[in-house]
Amino acid sequence: MSTRILLATRNAAKLDELRRIVVKRGLGDVEVLGLSDVDEFPEAPETGATFEENALAKAHDAAVATGLPAIADDSGLSIDALNGMPGVLSARWVGRHGDDEANLRLVLGQLQDVPEERRGAAFVSAAAFVVPDGAEVVVRGEWRGTIIHEPRGANGFGYDPIFVPEGETRTSAELSPAEKDAASHRGRALRSLLPYLQEFAEGN
Repeated sequence: MSTRILLATRNAAKLDELRRIVVKRGLGDVEVLGLSDVDEFPEAPETGATFEENALAKAHDAAVATGLPAIADDSGLSIDALNGMPGVLSARWVGRHGDDEANLRLVLGQLQDVPEERRGAAFVSAAAFVVPDGAEVVVRGEWRGTIIHEPRGANGFGYDPIFVPEGETRTSAELSPAEKDAASHRGRALRSLLPYLQEFAEGN
């Protein structure tokens, strides 16, 4: 019998990413569900000051509402020249949630006169795992790189088309899903959770 774990997201790309990572780890008895696979429940707004606070709050709400062990992540882009912003506001940098193109264009405008040597940035992801009995863990992954001047690539989402990882000439949006899984902030954070998922699955 498989162990069901809920990834508290409606983002199909995030769901596919975790499923690929779980399969690669060999956790064949773990079934990863998304929010579309469970009954709807009230989702609290993201009001935390840190990625970790938001990830824990989302995972806790999902575990309590569904009775399933839940994973949630909060991620975003931290730009050196903008003092770490957009940060936790990455998905709503223009003032509304989820307008990737507008967010990206706003960042490029804000960095218009910033020289190459000051265009450093990092994608950051905090991932939380919460089980219904209250046990919880939160981990963090970072992916350093630089911000280019114009978008390139059709893979990925959000700020991927303007982020070139360290050691790469391609943007995150030009990497294959497997390449991105191996290097990305979310991939790093989710892989850090795998021992906890395995322990939970083996104990149930």
